[in-house]
Parts: sequence; structure tokens; C-alpha cells
Amino acid sequence: MIAKLKHIFSADLVKVSSLNAVSTVIKMLTGLVSVKVVAAIIGPAGIALLGQLNNFSTITLGVSSAGINAGMTKYVSEYSSSRKKYLLFLGSGYWITIFFSILTSIALIIGAGYFSKIILLDEKYKFVFYFFGGTIILYALNALLISVINGFKEYKKYIIANILGSIVGLIFSVVLSVKYGVSGALISVVTFQSIVFLLTLVIIHKSYWFEWKTFTRKFSWLVAGRLGHYSMMALVSAVVVPVSQLLIRSYIRKHEGITNAGLWEGINRISAMYLLVITTSLSVYYLPRLAELRSKQELRKEISGVYKLIIPLLIAATIVIYLLRKFIIQLLFTREFAGMQELFGFQLIGDIFKMAGWILGYLMIAKAMTKTYITMEFVSYSGQVLFSCGFVALYGTVGAPIGYAIGNVVYFVIMLIIFRKILFNYE
Repeated sequence: MIAKLKHIFSADLVKVSSLNAVSTVIKMLTGLVSVKVVAAIIGPAGIALLGQLNNFSTITLGVSSAGINAGMTKYVSEYSSSRKKYLLFLGSGYWITIFFSILTSIALIIGAGYFSKIILLDEKYKFVFYFFGGTIILYALNALLISVINGFKEYKKYIIANILGSIVGLIFSVVLSVKYGVSGALISVVTFQSIVFLLTLVIIHKSYWFEWKTFTRKFSWLVAGRLGHYSMMALVSAVVVPVSQLLIRSYIRKHEGITNAGLWEGINRISAMYLLVITTSLSVYYLPRLAELRSKQELRKEISGVYKLIIPLLIAATIVIYLLRKFIIQLLFTREFAGMQELFGFQLIGDIFKMAGWILGYLMIAKAMTKTYITMEFVSYSGQVLFSCGFVALYGTVGAPIGYAIGNVVYFVIMLIIFRKILFNYE
């Protein structure tokens, strides 16, 4: 048993996760404070609006970066020992990001009134989209730099950048929410990344690969084509995932009221907060690692090791969260969110199957399985919308977590079928 534990804790994933633990704890703590303060100031209805803007910003930010960041991580990792090759990816990635972020910025500024009315249900919030349009290029460049840091496996710098991002995000959300209420909370969502970009530049300015001319002097259509596969996958996710949440939230708001939509948004935030421990570790270590592996045997061993480590820890975490759900609501939110208790059970079940499916989903990204990935995104999130709305009609707001759980179970089963040859060693 002792030998087995030593083997587990000597694994690369554990080492990266341990290094990442500080970043994750800080991000969780800043998230706790931010959610508590913002929820106390703007209440469930305001939280629902924040959810709408967060979903929209996910779509917009994905478009502004052309969805190339996962591809940048893969190819920089793959060619990190060849300066000539990785320079082509850095330069091409830079110009793609600049082009798409400028287009997105123009669209946000011109369409501010329309977006405000559609997303935030009132044209008076159009100033939020002016801010968004003015700063989105900095967000896109920051995301590009973060993906490159990850590709070069500069884990310490990657983690420091994430820590600074968490702290800046907390400061922006708390200060602006306290001073300007809902309007300030909305502005914080779309502006804090501009400051994070400047801090990321400070972090990487001495990296051996970083020079501005490295990014600005070369562009390759061949490289752009290779990144295009990842662009398609990321853009589909950037649209499908938040749109599905927008549809579910809108359905809940229409049939159960905006307060219940805020409760559903609250439980989603709890899931996102504690799943950070897993998702950040997988994005830092797992994706570059899968990109390196070639044989089925190596892939099977890596995937099996991740499952054996992640799933038992996740099950233990969900049990603790369920038992402490009342305390968690009191800690993170206010009395207005007490009705969230009944949402925990199915939400946590859904989280387990979501991560079980994602562990295999990363393989589609690492191996550029574009058609399969896009198909699965549409199948998965279309199913979640149909299941969630159907069960909301039957059981009220608790139906949304039920649909979430069933949708993720279906996704996991399909992924097992797709990768059965790798996982179960047969043709």
C-alpha cells in the first residue's frame, strides 16, 4: 500500500496538481469572497444577469481569439525543441488573434444597444458592451500568451499568471459591485482581463522564447490551416456551451421566475468553483501530455492513471459538498438562496459524469478529432437543453440539474463507445 501511494504521488499529474494547488486554492478563495459580496449586493436577480453576461462573454471571447488557444498549446508543446517551427506558430497565432479580436471589438461597439437588450434585457446596460469592445483585444492576447506558456510547460509562470488573474478579478468585482451595484458587477466581468494581460507580460518578459518580433514577423497559411482544426472545435464549444446555458436559464426565468434562474446560476457557480481543481490540472498537464503520446498502449496507461486518481477524489469531494450544502449556501450566498439546497444532489452527480466524460474529451482535442468533437458538442449540449427544459416543465427548477446529470451520463457512455478500442484493448 505504501509503495502504491508513493507511486501515485510521484506521478507527473500529481506533481503538477500539487504545484497548481496554490493557484487553485487562491482562485477558490477569491471566488468565495467575490460570490459572497456580489450575491449580497445584487441578489438572485442580479446573479442571473451576471450569468447571462458570462455566457455571452464566453462566446465573444472565443470568437475574439479565433478558438486557436488549445491548438497553440498542443503545437508549441509538440515543437518546443524546434525554434524554427514554434516561431511559425507564435507568429501565426498572434496575427490570427489580432485580426479576429479587432473584428469582435467593432461588432461589440456598433451593436452595444442590441446586445444589451437581448442579453441583459435592457438597453440601459449598453455601456457594458462599449467597455467590452474597448478591452477585448487585451483579453485575447492574454489568452494567447497563457496558452503558449502552457505549451512550453512553464508551469510556475502559468500558475503565477492564474493567481494574479484571480486576485485582479476579485478586486474588480468587489470594488465595482460595492461602488456601482449591478452595473459595476457587469463591468468587472468584461474588463479585468485587460489588467491581467499587462501582468502576464511582466511574468514572461525574460522567457527564452519571448520577444515581440517573435510574434509579429512571421505568418504561415499552412500553420493557420493546422490551427484551424482547433479553431473550429473551440469556437463550437464557445458557442454551444454558453448558448445551452442561456436557453436553460431563459426557460427557467420564463416558467419559474428570475429568482429561481438565479438559484440555478448559483449552483452552477459552485460546480465551477470546486471543479477548478480538476480542470486546471488537466489543462496544464493532461492536454500537452496526450499530444505527445502515439501508441494505444501509452494512451490507455495515461488515461487509466488519470481516472484512478481523479474520479475517487471527485466522488469524495461531492459527498462532502452534499453533506455541507446548507453551510456552503450560508457561506457563499445569502438567505435568499436557501432554496438552492434541493438542487445539489443531481448537480453533483452530473459533475462526476461530466468530468468522467471530459477526461476522454481531451483526447479528441489532443488528436485533432475535429468532426467527432463538434458532433459530440452538439449532441451533448442539445441533449442537456432538452432534458433540462423537459424536467423543469415536470418538476420545476430542480429539473435543470436532473437534465444536467442525465445529459452528462449520456455523454460519458457515448465517449466510452467512441474510444472503446483504446480503453478496452480490442479491435
